[in-house]
Amino acid sequence: MILLDRVRNPSENTDAMKAITQTAEEARAVQMLRALANPVRFRIVRLLAQRAACVCGELVDELPLAQSTVSEHLKVLKQAGLITGVIEGPHTCYCLDPTALAVLRRMLDDLTCC
Repeated sequence: MILLDRVRNPSENTDAMKAITQTAEEARAVQMLRALANPVRFRIVRLLAQRAACVCGELVDELPLAQSTVSEHLKVLKQAGLITGVIEGPHTCYCLDPTALAVLRRMLDDLTCC
C-alpha cells in the first residue's frame, strides 16, 4: 500500500491518510520502472539486451564509470528483478530476465489508448 496524502476528517477532527492499494504485479512493475529511470541502468539493460550474457568487467569497459559504480547499478537492477547474475569463477555473468521483461511489457501494453 502506498500512502498518498493526508486528508482532514472534520467529523473526527483528525488527519487521515489516503492510500492506494497495488497488486503484486503493479508493485513489481513500479520497482522495475524505478530501476530503469536511471540513465546508467537503462544503458546497462540495453547493453545486456544486445548480448546473451555479459561479464561485469565488459560493462565497465563500455561505460565511463568505476567498477564499484557499475556493480552498484547491477545490484539495483538485480533487486528489481530485471537481471540475473551467475557466478562463473572469479566473475559474475549478468543477463536480462526474460520473465521480468514480459511482465513489464504486458503492463505497458495495458496502457494503450485510442
